[in-house]
Amino acid sequence: MGKRADFLAANRGKRAPMPGFVLLVRDRDDGDPAMRFGITVTKKIGGAVIRNRMKRRFRVLARELLPLHGYAGADHVLIGRDGGKERDFALLRTELEKALRKIARAPQAGDAPSRHGVGAGHGRGKGKVGA
Repeated sequence: MGKRADFLAANRGKRAPMPGFVLLVRDRDDGDPAMRFGITVTKKIGGAVIRNRMKRRFRVLARELLPLHGYAGADHVLIGRDGGKERDFALLRTELEKALRKIARAPQAGDAPSRHGVGAGHGRGKGKVGA
């Protein structure tokens, strides 16, 4: 991913916040099965050395895990967070796997949550009568 528009489009997709990063995933719906990824780390995180180190670590994680757990035809964006600067690499790997699982469980855009779930019809009533 290289264009700003691609990153902005990914921002409208599913998101999985983790302590060291935020993962955004958005299906491109263009028929291309290629999986793409982008990385962004703002100056708020630190100087160039810190930001570049963080991007290198994210790049390795993305190349390692996205072919196994990523989504074909989707854009994946990793946004660095302050908590990811000194985070252990193995922990970042575990968190990325967890974030990808979380995205897989998230409902599709446009799916309304069920109103007939647990506790349906039991709100704001008068409660038990008599006793």
